[in-house]
Formats: sequence, structure tokens, C-alpha cells
Amino acid sequence: MSRYRFILVSITGLFLLWAIAICFTKPYVLGPVLRYLPIGEPSFYDSYIQTVSKRHGVDFYLVKAVIKAESKFDHLAVSPKGAMGLMQIMPGTVDHMGVANPFNPEQNIDGGVRYLKWLLKIFDNDLNLALAAYNAGPTAVKRYKGIPPYAETRDYLKKVMEYYSDYKNQS
Repeated sequence: MSRYRFILVSITGLFLLWAIAICFTKPYVLGPVLRYLPIGEPSFYDSYIQTVSKRHGVDFYLVKAVIKAESKFDHLAVSPKGAMGLMQIMPGTVDHMGVANPFNPEQNIDGGVRYLKWLLKIFDNDLNLALAAYNAGPTAVKRYKGIPPYAETRDYLKKVMEYYSDYKNQS
């Protein structure tokens, strides 16, 4: 190998290592570039959503509807309130569910599905109350003894239920 080719290969390798390191430590830096890759396509995550949904006994189409409503399948999404990743998990929930990296799609989906299952259990499998709690927090649902009177939560419920119905009807 010539000296120039060796230098070129070395520089290229170092650049790739740097890019990978940035992607895992500061995902927001490469976010605009990563948004153009097929990982933002809803079907890209189907096999993993299916596996996690089956493992935790939560409807596949429901999980997919929540992801669409929360992040539109953007694994690097961050809300103004600090929710992160595909299922827009809040920092406290990240800790509670033991999610090490909320921007890792697999960890985020697993943590989000476990949280959704926990909410379904708390609210006796009442889907509307569990989804309202996913959006507004379980404390708000308990305080109002039902769906909180927040426009955002009511819009969220409507959106998730529409996506859920669409996904179920497409199958």
C-alpha cells in the first residue's frame, strides 16, 4: 500500500470513528443528517415493535400509534418539555424504566412499552385513561378522576385513537 493511500484510509477511518462517537454521545448533532435515512420510516421499526409488544403483552398497533403521535418515528426527537426519542419518554420515566439511552430506538421502545403496560395496569386496562396518563401523567388522571381537561391531552387521545384505528384497519 502506498504511503498516500495509507494516509487517506487512516483519515477516512478516523472520520468515521469520530462520526460514530458523535452519534452516540450527542445524537442531536447528526440529527438533521440522520433524518434522511430510512430509519424514520414507520415500517423500519415494525419487527422490533412486534417483538417488544408481544413480550410485554401490549397491542402492536397501539404502540405504533403512540410512536406516530409522539415523535412521528423520529428517534432523535426532543420535546420542549424534555421528552426524548420515539416514544417521547420523560427523564423521570427514563430513570424509572431503567433506559440507559433514550435515543436508542430499541431501548426507547422497550421502556415506553413497559411504561404503557404499567399505566394500563394502574388504570384497569382503560385505554383512554392509560393514554391520558401517558400524555399528562398518572397524577393528573388521578387528580381529575378521569381524562384531564387539558386541550393537549384531549387532542393527543384523539390522534392516537385515529392512528390506532388506521393501523388496525390496514392489517
